[in-house]
Amino acid sequence: MKVTIIGGGGLVGSSTAFALQCGGVVSSICLVDANADKAQGEALDLLHGASLVADQRIYAGDMSDVSTSNIVVITAGLRRKPDESRLDLINRNVDLFTGILGQMKSAGLKETTYVIVVSNPVDVLTYLAVKQLGLTWQRVIGLGTVLDTTRFRSNLAKKLQAPPTQVNALILGEHGDSMVPIWSSATINGLPIDQWPGFDASTAKEVFDATKGAGAQVIKQKGGAGFAVGLSIREVVHAIALDSRRVLPVSSLVNGPYGVRDVCLSVPTEVGCGGVRKQIELALTQKERLAIYNSARVLRETIGQVEMRLAAGPTKTAATVITAAQKPADRAIPRSAWASARK
Repeated sequence: MKVTIIGGGGLVGSSTAFALQCGGVVSSICLVDANADKAQGEALDLLHGASLVADQRIYAGDMSDVSTSNIVVITAGLRRKPDESRLDLINRNVDLFTGILGQMKSAGLKETTYVIVVSNPVDVLTYLAVKQLGLTWQRVIGLGTVLDTTRFRSNLAKKLQAPPTQVNALILGEHGDSMVPIWSSATINGLPIDQWPGFDASTAKEVFDATKGAGAQVIKQKGGAGFAVGLSIREVVHAIALDSRRVLPVSSLVNGPYGVRDVCLSVPTEVGCGGVRKQIELALTQKERLAIYNSARVLRETIGQVEMRLAAGPTKTAATVITAAQKPADRAIPRSAWASARK
């Protein structure tokens, strides 16, 4: 299985490539970036460790690689500022993203390809990808709250001195300010979390606040998230590649569950061959259900603003970025050893 990472020269893209390399499941990893030298350098660094991990083909490519890819992961985007919400990114990222979608279609995107959207605001951009790429909606998946959920579980484990892998708790809704913690189904090795020693309302608030602010904190301290988001993306890629049918809080087009329609946001989703196999409607508390509905309302309003903005045409800045990504100089270096990987 070939995975192409658009934005593969950046922190998130390269961390994803490393996570996939360590996972050893996919056969080919292709890095595409407007900064071709950076993509080539990251691919070379990964390739140098290949003999210690798995027999994979790893290389830097260009948009033409989309036509031979089984999964395309889009991580390209402008970085969020420390005090900026993910939705505030929309005015700086939408034109860049829609330009990338146009290039993917021009490159010959196959109808059997899966697209995983990571760029922020991920729920809004996932919706645009569903509407513009011409793929079935089940094959367009946003990372959604997969990263928020793993942060949530890890924070709970640290606070309650529990094994991280035995903590089961979900964040649903928007990957952003209106995300929803689902306390009603949270457990530690099957034990309801409210029965765990040390858990109380104060602990719940502290852990959720830390989870909600985690992205801004990482950006402030090291410039941006890399390791955790790369592992989160790998979870989704492997679920598709192995048809493991894992239940993940990915973002996809929702029409019905939780009373939500015509919006992309995270609900418990069975992911496997075909992409989204099933969206699962949990029995939530009234407060949790209303919070998810509020998340959908916030996103629906933003999507409406985006659609109006797109109707007015792309900005000059976005067009410049897109043109730069298409320069002939951005073609990949020769890679005779991996020539068969692009077939």
